[in-house]
Amino acid sequence: MKKPLLEFTKKGIYCEQAKVYLDPWKPVDKAIISHGHADHSRYGHQQYITHRKNVPIISHRLGAINVTGKEWGETFVINNVKFSLHPAGHIIGSSQIRVEHNGEVWVFSGDYKTEDDGVSMPYEALKCNTFISECTFGLPAFKWTPQQEVFADINQWWLENKQEGKTSILFGYSLGKAQRLLKHINPEIGKIYTHGAIENITEVLRPMVDFPETNRITKDTKKEELLGNIVLAPPNAHGSNWIRKMVPYVTASASGWMTFRGARRRRAIDKGFVLSDHCDWQGLLESIEASNAEKVICTHGYTEIFSRYLREQGYDARTEETQYGDEILETAEADEIKAVS
Repeated sequence: MKKPLLEFTKKGIYCEQAKVYLDPWKPVDKAIISHGHADHSRYGHQQYITHRKNVPIISHRLGAINVTGKEWGETFVINNVKFSLHPAGHIIGSSQIRVEHNGEVWVFSGDYKTEDDGVSMPYEALKCNTFISECTFGLPAFKWTPQQEVFADINQWWLENKQEGKTSILFGYSLGKAQRLLKHINPEIGKIYTHGAIENITEVLRPMVDFPETNRITKDTKKEELLGNIVLAPPNAHGSNWIRKMVPYVTASASGWMTFRGARRRRAIDKGFVLSDHCDWQGLLESIEASNAEKVICTHGYTEIFSRYLREQGYDARTEETQYGDEILETAEADEIKAVS
């Protein structure tokens, strides 16, 4: 029986012909990295290959590493296997990884979204035989509102809090979501303050994106300075000593999980804005259809439900276990928060 071009192993997704891994979760000799989030780009690999815009991100996160940057669509060949990186639309520098050998094409989506967020390079649909797709939000209940409507709501919420003399604290992941928020919230309403973990990443990304002015919160920042203004903070800053000094404040979270009221209650958040850097149900289905793939492998998220639906639609679909997911991302952010608190 012919071996598949890509295999799921204990270390990660492996191309034996090229002896290279895609987003491995254990240390390996050579790794192609889809994007900079902690669950996909881990420390300990001997060599990293990623998109040029992701190089400063993972270098900031991981320190001194051996990393090579590639351009969109640039083909690089490893032992007769052709690889190229294509926009995933997830965060800045996020890529789908295309793998071709002997006329067979596989695409690994990494994390992706189809809505153009105005910050990352928009998603590019690729044709392939096998599509390895995340399905973080692979339930029909997840249906995103266009982001311009969401940001109109966020800016209105901030304005109302300002009129009441309260600080607006908006939670979003320090890499990706925070910069998307920063790009689209209205600086004419007031000043934008940032948690150190977000400011550190934003400084890395400023050469690539035109962001509004921000103000880093330090131990010398007085809560009176914050009143009426907005603070961008990572989710794990909620409930910390850092945030208790900002009373009176109102909290909100920008996340796809805010679709469910229970998630908002569990996190003790005053307001939830449904804004995700992943595809919703329809976005996943449209992407898979556009790929013309005969086989679909669902990695992380609602894998069982989503793959079963795909099989009902006639796809050859199955699931595979990986170590990707928001829990790992939040743990990494917690570590980053400790480092700057």
